[in-house]
Amino acid sequence: MAEKTLDTLPIGEKAKITQVKGEGALRRHLLDMGLTPHIEVMVRKVAPMGDPIEIQLRGYELTLRLDDAKNIIVEG
Repeated sequence: MAEKTLDTLPIGEKAKITQVKGEGALRRHLLDMGLTPHIEVMVRKVAPMGDPIEIQLRGYELTLRLDDAKNIIVEG
């Protein structure tokens, strides 16, 4: 089964982060923004052209580029 990434999550659907990929500064930046394993996220909005997306996690909203969202593996 293929890994499900945050960029493929439909609007309004919740999922739990299982893994944050990427290397070096990118991975550190994603983790610093609160995108850590075992956290539930929900896609709230998608920009008209599809990029970026707005997600909700830990009680706040975060805007994320699709290229970055592809590094976040989710389940659920």
